[in-house]
Amino acid sequence: MTVVAVVGPTAAGKSALSIALAHTLDGEVVNADSMQLYRGMDIGTAKLTPAEREGVPHHLLDIWPVTEPASVAEYQRLARAAVDDILARGKVPLLVGGSGLYVRAVLERFEFPGTDPAVRERLEAELVDAGPAPLYERLRAADPAAAASILPGNGRRIVRALEVIELTGEPFTASLPQPTPYYPSVQLGVDLDTALLDERIARRVDRMWADGLVAETQTLVGHGLAEGRTASRALGYQQVLRLLAGETTEAEAHDETIRATRRFVRRQRSWFRRDPRVHWLDSASPGLVDAALRVVAAHRG
Repeated sequence: MTVVAVVGPTAAGKSALSIALAHTLDGEVVNADSMQLYRGMDIGTAKLTPAEREGVPHHLLDIWPVTEPASVAEYQRLARAAVDDILARGKVPLLVGGSGLYVRAVLERFEFPGTDPAVRERLEAELVDAGPAPLYERLRAADPAAAASILPGNGRRIVRALEVIELTGEPFTASLPQPTPYYPSVQLGVDLDTALLDERIARRVDRMWADGLVAETQTLVGHGLAEGRTASRALGYQQVLRLLAGETTEAEAHDETIRATRRFVRRQRSWFRRDPRVHWLDSASPGLVDAALRVVAAHRG
């Protein structure tokens, strides 16, 4: 049986489509949004409420505390266990989210290079002492392709890339395999005209603020959010943490969340649009669900 992936940029309409498909296909959703894995991060990640899930079972929401560092390898293990369980019960797994590496990790034969605590600790100590800039320059010299795909300020990913290079003796990009399917799958890409999506992002951030993002972040600070290496970098929460630290005003935090989300959407598009296997659909089309079902039916033969 085929796994149906619903991918694309933030705020494009993936969740709504996945619920409609789940009802029609007798499916269950497996979350592939890296920040919806965290407990309590509800408003800022636009996590569907139980009522909004309309009775459709959702897997891999709220599984980690905010202090847990992201692990794509651990996510892969858990997500494949959920997919296998759904398939075993004769249902259709719907892999839904905008975290491209997480989607690939589930759908493709994707083995992760090991880790060495001593090497990791040394690189992380360098990061704390000197910041990401010198580490990024070292990565750019060792593996320009990897450096081009990682933001210069993303210290965690820079450290991981340098660790893999040191342990394997090969470029970090060499550890990303050519796509070989792990499951039969069809990928539906949901997107909108850029101006419409930019407007939708602004409305979504307005709604997050109105729904209590600042209060939610304050609560999560009590659970260790500020110390969480991954969760503290989530869009919205990162900006509110700076507000709570007195580094910015509320209006500035709100507006920067909109700008940062729009920048993130451009990177998501770049990732997913490179994959010719994604069937793109216009989220604004009144025939969106029917078009998606036609793609799924054609793929299943």
